[in-house]
Amino acid sequence: MTADVKTRPLIGLPGRRRKVGHLVGSAESMADVDVDLYYSGYARSILQAGGLPIHLPIDANPTEFVPHLDGLLLTGGADIEPHRYGAEPDGHGDYEPERDEFEITLLGAAVARDLPVLGICRGAQLLNVYAGGTLHQHVPVHARFELAPEIRVHRITIEPGTLLSEIYGQDQMDVNSLHHQAVATIGPSTVVSARADDGTVEAIELDDHPAVGVQWHPEMHNQHELVFDWLVKKASEPQTARVAS
Repeated sequence: MTADVKTRPLIGLPGRRRKVGHLVGSAESMADVDVDLYYSGYARSILQAGGLPIHLPIDANPTEFVPHLDGLLLTGGADIEPHRYGAEPDGHGDYEPERDEFEITLLGAAVARDLPVLGICRGAQLLNVYAGGTLHQHVPVHARFELAPEIRVHRITIEPGTLLSEIYGQDQMDVNSLHHQAVATIGPSTVVSARADDGTVEAIELDDHPAVGVQWHPEMHNQHELVFDWLVKKASEPQTARVAS
């Protein structure tokens, strides 16, 4: 899909906030300076699909961004605080509560305004928590960080009749795996649209809104993935035409 820059839909991209000192090669004097970041593959994939990625810093009220956006991509990163889905931390988590609050509020505002949403890894988990679901806090068998991130390590089966099935047009595909948490109980307004061979939920959708969350990292695969085309195409539609088909 291609689009003139003047008509490209604006896709919001939140990320994580870290200290410069966490980055290899940074100057010691800059150690306590804040930096906002996300994998550049997210933005590149949106650009390749014809959209225009817009960074959303956590300093602003997230509801102020939404009226200016056409779609939202929830990126990967730290674990979601367990208390948000009624659980106690199990000792394996890396939490960023300020980001949790920002993104859950942002997601709620996006849903209220009928913006299409794509969640990736943490973003898929956030969709489920937002919808009232829970998470498995540690599934190390899926955390294949010892491999190059683009390597597809296991197969998923896509449920027929789901939005994901319409997007990819196939019932199975191989994906990478870079997560140590996963969806446990799904929220009451969500549906599972893909699973791994071991039963792990690999994709979910909101059943009353154009939103899909995938547990793998499509932005790291060696080929452009159709889920980004879906997001940009849906974001290009008039707001009244958007349905969770």
